[in-house]
Amino acid sequence: MILVTGGTGMVGTHLLMDLMKGDKPIRAIYRSEKSLKKAKRVFELYCIDWEEISRKIEWVQSDLLNPEVLQCAFDGVEYVYHCAAMVSFNKKDKQKLLKVNIEGTANVVNLCLSQSVKKLCHVSSTAAIGKTVHDEMRDEECNWVNDGSFSNYSISKYFSEMEVWRGSEEGLAVVIVNPSIIIGPGDWLQSSSNLFLKVWQGLKYYSTGVNAFVDVRDVSRAMLELMNSSIKNERFLVIGENLSFQHVFDMIAETLNKRKPFIQVKPWMAQLIWRVEAVKNVLFGKDPLVTKEAASSALSKVYYSNKKLKNALNFEFNPIQEAVNHSGGLFLKDYSSDS
Repeated sequence: MILVTGGTGMVGTHLLMDLMKGDKPIRAIYRSEKSLKKAKRVFELYCIDWEEISRKIEWVQSDLLNPEVLQCAFDGVEYVYHCAAMVSFNKKDKQKLLKVNIEGTANVVNLCLSQSVKKLCHVSSTAAIGKTVHDEMRDEECNWVNDGSFSNYSISKYFSEMEVWRGSEEGLAVVIVNPSIIIGPGDWLQSSSNLFLKVWQGLKYYSTGVNAFVDVRDVSRAMLELMNSSIKNERFLVIGENLSFQHVFDMIAETLNKRKPFIQVKPWMAQLIWRVEAVKNVLFGKDPLVTKEAASSALSKVYYSNKKLKNALNFEFNPIQEAVNHSGGLFLKDYSSDS
């Protein structure tokens, strides 16, 4: 039996599609009926019938923060893919973010140990990768030092990894994947899938900052190949290409046949925007559209290496242009069906 936590998220749904091609029984955890409906929508975009999915996947509603309830999902499980996590850059979510990502991962690790799970794959993030001294290419060996510049999300993902490494010290075979910004279809209102909706709605602003991007299908494939290999107790950056935000926004605009963003965000503009949003948050309780961390990330130029994964598995990544074309096509299909 294979267990997938976070089965309704972008990575989780694509992983389940790949797992369905195998012959092992699958169980997937979902948080709420609302999240399950969102997952159903993604499967439908791929023309996968929900009845077929229900025959191949046992859906279990559970809570990562309730070990007694969660334990039922682990009965008979041999392999676990831990995809569930909270993503937020809003300061008000700090305590919930730390609790869900760290304590939730600790509960998963503890159950893997008590249920004698054979192997765990933990989905982390490049946010948990340390910095380099002179802005060189970052890799899996970069030391993570909390110098006050890391976001609460970064802190939560780093200490989530510490729980996984603790499990490995206690005898659990683990692999950790650290994807970058993931390009793929999902909830268009959330996470990186929201980039397509923003461009569709007429995004005007672009940044010349650089970050790493990866196709969600490559993330799923890397996880499967690592779990099916003899590799254990290792972490791997899952990086397609290092590109500027401007380049990626332009690709999305071309795919959606929309105008490319045409106003460059200057440092002073980013500083002003996040401060204004912070004031609105304090005065009116509105969630900020742009946080300090997001503004800083948009302007930074950060490069990540994918050599370790490529060498370990002879892994080849899809070009980000292909990822954008694929996701953009599904976005257009989704929105045309609503019109």
